[in-house]
Amino acid sequence: MSNILIIKHGSLGDIAQACGAIQDIYENHPDDKIHLLTTKPYYDLFKKNPNISNIILDKRLSRLNLIYLYSLMKEIKKHSFSKVFDLQNSSRTSFYKKILFPKVGKEIWSSTETTLPEGTTKLDFDKDSVLERFDHQLKSSGLKTSYTVKPDFSWSVTDISEIKNYYELDNYIVIFPFCSSHLTSKKWPYYNDLISMINEKIENKFKVVIAPGPDEINEASKINALCVLDNGKALDISQLVSLIKDSSFVIANDTGPAHISAHLGVKGLALFGAHTTAHKVSIERENFKAIQVSDLSKLSANKVFEKILLSLN
Repeated sequence: MSNILIIKHGSLGDIAQACGAIQDIYENHPDDKIHLLTTKPYYDLFKKNPNISNIILDKRLSRLNLIYLYSLMKEIKKHSFSKVFDLQNSSRTSFYKKILFPKVGKEIWSSTETTLPEGTTKLDFDKDSVLERFDHQLKSSGLKTSYTVKPDFSWSVTDISEIKNYYELDNYIVIFPFCSSHLTSKKWPYYNDLISMINEKIENKFKVVIAPGPDEINEASKINALCVLDNGKALDISQLVSLIKDSSFVIANDTGPAHISAHLGVKGLALFGAHTTAHKVSIERENFKAIQVSDLSKLSANKVFEKILLSLN
């Protein structure tokens, strides 16, 4: 039995996208032990993943913190990994490779850099969709891929029956109107207008709910929807996943919850401006679709509502 390392630090949407690749790595190494290097927000979540045997925490402290760097490298080296799958493909993980395996190729360290198609620059390769890039990386590393391009995030669910009973949730639509403060270009401005249309034109058939993150609870008061919390606190990731999975529909900006929704098989719609494309981030699935516009401020609530009606019918 060999030890295999997968590196995936985040973010939340990226975690949902990578779970198919993680499953394929597991399926291709049935007699080996699969370890995962990840960050604190996802440490407990990945304990639920049936494909992972051990989780190593990376605090991602400064590279100039030599004491921490030495400790982390020591922890990684003690497992004598025979293969590393770098699914983060960041400057940090490239730095780790230079320390751990400075001269090896894809036979030991599988990454975008070591599996880059001949004659293609990383800049050009990054224009492909996320899941296509993962698929190429694993196939170039000698793996058979069955799940990489169709990840299933349902392994992360938990029991939220008490929360659903408390809020009397049966048929409900979840809206994710938030985004990171430094990515406001992703934010569609007409959620309250849309909520009014849903309530009036669908005759209150669905409750409209929001599930803010810890830093979004105050902002949630500006949205005219039922705010779902767990004893006054934001839902954890598994609770959020379960809320999404049991919903009738999801509407979201291009954020982590949108990617979770896409890879849970739920019906939903993501709203994209000019910051990227739905194709590049691999968000469209059989039930989950996207509206792509050049300017989100010019996307009317009525147009979004029409798309929702088509999907619900």
